[in-house]
Amino acid sequence: MRLEWLDDILAVSDGGSLARAAEARHVSQSAFTRRLRAIEDALGAPLLDRRRKPVTLLPEVETQLPEMRNLATQLRHLRDSLTQTTGARGLTLACQHAITTTHSPAIVSILTAQGGRAVRVRSDNREECLLRLLSGEADLAVVYAAPEVAPLTLSRAFDRVPLGRERLIPVATSRLAQGPDLPYIGYPGDVFLGQVMARAILPRISPARHLRRRAETALTLAAHEYARRGIGVAWLPAAMVRADLDESRLISLESTLPGLDMDLWMIRLSDRADDSWAHDWSRLVAALARPG
Repeated sequence: MRLEWLDDILAVSDGGSLARAAEARHVSQSAFTRRLRAIEDALGAPLLDRRRKPVTLLPEVETQLPEMRNLATQLRHLRDSLTQTTGARGLTLACQHAITTTHSPAIVSILTAQGGRAVRVRSDNREECLLRLLSGEADLAVVYAAPEVAPLTLSRAFDRVPLGRERLIPVATSRLAQGPDLPYIGYPGDVFLGQVMARAILPRISPARHLRRRAETALTLAAHEYARRGIGVAWLPAAMVRADLDESRLISLESTLPGLDMDLWMIRLSDRADDSWAHDWSRLVAALARPG
C-alpha cells in the first residue's frame, strides 16, 4: 500500500465527498476519480459505494480507517527518518510528458554536474506531477500553464519560478497537410493539453476547415510519433518538434491553424525545503529562471 493511496482514501473520509476530497488533494475531481479507480484496480477490490450520492467509502473500507491512519503516519515518519539520515539521497523530478523530453535534460545536467546527487525523473500529467509534490514523492516539478484556459493555481505552500514560454503549434507531414480533410490527434479532456485544445484551440478553427479526430492520447510523445507517421495533425510544444521542422519531417500549420503560448514553471513545496535541497534549488533558479 502506497502512502499517497492511503492519503487519497482518507481524504474521501475526511471530506465527505469526492469534490471536497479532490480539493484537499489539490487536483481536479475528474483526476481524483481516475486516481481512485486506479487504486481499486491495483488492489483488486472496490473502495467506494457509487450508488450513494455523494459517493462514500464502502462500510467495510470505513472499518479499516483507523488502521489506515496509523499506517499512513508510520510510513510518513519512516520516509522522513530516511530522508534525514541519508544526507546524499537523490532528488526526484516530476515533469509533464513533453517536458521530460525537452527540458528535463538541462535540469538533470545541472543537478548532476560536478558529482551532484542522482536524479530520478517521473513523467506524468500536470495534476499528477503536483500531487507527487504534495505526497512527498517528488522534490521538484516542472509543468506548463496557460493563464487564460488552464492556469496554474497554487497556494502559498509552493515556491515557483518561471522558466519562460513555449509555443504549442500544429504540425503534420507535408503530404497530409495538402489533403482536403484534416484528421487530427486529440488529447483527453481531463488532461492539461485536452483542456487547452477544448478551450483555446478548437473553438478558434474556422468552420470551413474539415477537422476530424482520428486518434486520441494523453501522451505528447505518442502524438508526436502519430504526426510523424502521417496519422493526423498534432498540437505539440515547439521544442519537441524543432528537429522535425528543421529537417522537413514535419511542417508547421500555424499559418492556417491556431497555436498557443504556454508558460513553463518550476515548482517545489516550501515547507519541505531542507538545507541540503536548498543549494540545488538555488543553483537551478540561477541557471534556469527567467523574469516573469
